[in-house]
Amino acid sequence: MNADKERGLLCIWTDVDREHELDFNRWYDREHMQERVAIPGFQSARRFAAVSPCPRPYLALYYTDSLDTFQSEAYRTAFANQTTWSLENFKRMRGTQRRVGRLSLEHGEGEGGALALFVVPENILSQADIKNQLRQNLMDLTGEDHIIRTTLLETDAALSTPVTADAQPTPADGVVMIEATRVEVAQQHAQALSQSVGLPLEEVYSFQSLWRLAS
Repeated sequence: MNADKERGLLCIWTDVDREHELDFNRWYDREHMQERVAIPGFQSARRFAAVSPCPRPYLALYYTDSLDTFQSEAYRTAFANQTTWSLENFKRMRGTQRRVGRLSLEHGEGEGGALALFVVPENILSQADIKNQLRQNLMDLTGEDHIIRTTLLETDAALSTPVTADAQPTPADGVVMIEATRVEVAQQHAQALSQSVGLPLEEVYSFQSLWRLAS
């Protein structure tokens, strides 16, 4: 996926009270994904679940035409007028990280059923030489067996407004995502790449795809 124009991405990474987990999944699967994809400028939505211990076992990704979509009247209206079911589930979400940003790198074709990610802190991402090497490494990875796609999300802190009461403001950090046909391959490459920029192995998390909805 090598578009001329950088796409936007809304990334919601969260935990939820176990007592309400079934209703949380029903909400995502029966209302929230459909509601968001119906907004003009939204292209698709994907859901993932962690396959190993993770402080936030659920991941949702919403792809848009560009970052401008998140400043459109249609999106502002939807964000300001959440459904009753949405508001109930926002109360149940724990440790939520909400990121809105631009996909400054998308390399490869298709989408993988397995995904591994890690967060690159702002102080590291802001170093041009490190970011350039990271981008090159991500592009090179798509030539490896079982790797389908790599992306780099650069967070826009001003647009990443928290939606839950316990959430902290999100800095202008980055998220590296590696997609593969096998979980262990995505995890292995993500761990190696995280180490190359001085980040700990234990902060790499792996997920399996649950489902995808396109507009």
